[in-house]
Amino acid sequence: MRISELARAAGVGISTVRFYERRGLVVPTARTRGGYRHYDREALRRLKFIRRAQRLGFTLTEVEQILSASTAPGDLGDVITGKVAEIEQRMHDLERVRLALLDVATNGVQEQCPVVAALNDS
Repeated sequence: MRISELARAAGVGISTVRFYERRGLVVPTARTRGGYRHYDREALRRLKFIRRAQRLGFTLTEVEQILSASTAPGDLGDVITGKVAEIEQRMHDLERVRLALLDVATNGVQEQCPVVAALNDS
């Protein structure tokens, strides 16, 4: 498929595909004589993986490390340990905000909005 078809199928812009290509994350399988890039289903799969990982909070560097470990096994211990700690902290923060929102829904805003208080406390 051409770059425009790949971008459309993955729900991203052509510039995003080109950016990932420059980073070596997505590679065209061929080019026409006119220079058009052609991609296979694997490129689409990888592009969707990258976007989903980013939506879940993975940085592009972390995604690169994971993808490179999937083709050439390496040590991901630090990446995994750091990401687990980050996720646990985010879950803790989200739980505090959830409880604050429930408090506002039940009791309304009192002296200080509980949502603001929850987001200010670290």
